[in-house]
Amino acid sequence: MAQKVNIKKINKVPLRELWNREDKDFTKWLEENIDFLNDVIDFEITIESSEEKAGPFRVDLYGEDNFGNKVIIENQLEKSDHDHLGKIITYLTNLEANTAIWITKEPTPEHVKAIDWLNEVTPDDISFYIIKLEAIKIGDDSPAAPLFTVVKGPSRVIKQLGAEKKEYAQRHILRKEFWAQFIDEMNKKNKLCANISPSTDCWISIALGMGGVSVNLVISKKYARSEIFISRGNKEENKKIFDYFYKHKDQIEKEFGDKLTWERMENNITSRIKFQKDGFNYYDKESWPEINNFMIDSAERMHRVFRKQVRELRRKLDI
Repeated sequence: MAQKVNIKKINKVPLRELWNREDKDFTKWLEENIDFLNDVIDFEITIESSEEKAGPFRVDLYGEDNFGNKVIIENQLEKSDHDHLGKIITYLTNLEANTAIWITKEPTPEHVKAIDWLNEVTPDDISFYIIKLEAIKIGDDSPAAPLFTVVKGPSRVIKQLGAEKKEYAQRHILRKEFWAQFIDEMNKKNKLCANISPSTDCWISIALGMGGVSVNLVISKKYARSEIFISRGNKEENKKIFDYFYKHKDQIEKEFGDKLTWERMENNITSRIKFQKDGFNYYDKESWPEINNFMIDSAERMHRVFRKQVRELRRKLDI
């Protein structure tokens, strides 16, 4: 006898039931949960600030992607309108951003066409996105979940920025300078960064002996952290690896010597386990020695503990 499949209906949830106001509710939520948006676009955004000034105006969210491009995000919990179209162009040009993302409850055909045209006529390193935002439930009892759908994006892949891009953004030069001195300091203590070159990215990655599982070191204007980043391209595999580590959580934290933050990230493809210290800002060069000490120490401990766990993982799991 065939087993019954438990299938439930998708129910739409009014956005204002979840976020009453765009600025204080939705924008604040998105700033803290940017991975939900990252999952539907072809790059990863790190938020640097909210309400960034552009002349007399303020853009909802401002950050940069993993290629070093500045990104502005404008949110609208209603149907798209001409006012917000004008805002994204104003913010992008005044903040010298490369990417503009317009999130709206209902993208109208004329605004979708306008975004398409902007992507056709602007240079290759400029891109516009219009993204539809919905909220859904599976059945009647499940919690609500956001649903982001890219309605229009750039018609071609944005050129990845190489060495020449450093001329356009001081922060890239600063990051490369930071990683250069950090790697020098790390090499005095161990060989974990022996084969790593300074980067303009906000992170560097140290291998752990398994593809897609690494120790990542991350810097920002708000914090520094070491993390185990699990990103093998397959969500089920990533969660399986995370669950294996979590099963040994007490032993891992005992050997590491501190509590870790365990982020399975149910709705994301990736997962991570992080050790973070807030209040660090790599723009402040005087703080570099303190950042170095924190990350060298935590990276050494994290690599030692999880290298052993990865060896056991490869023996026990069919991955």
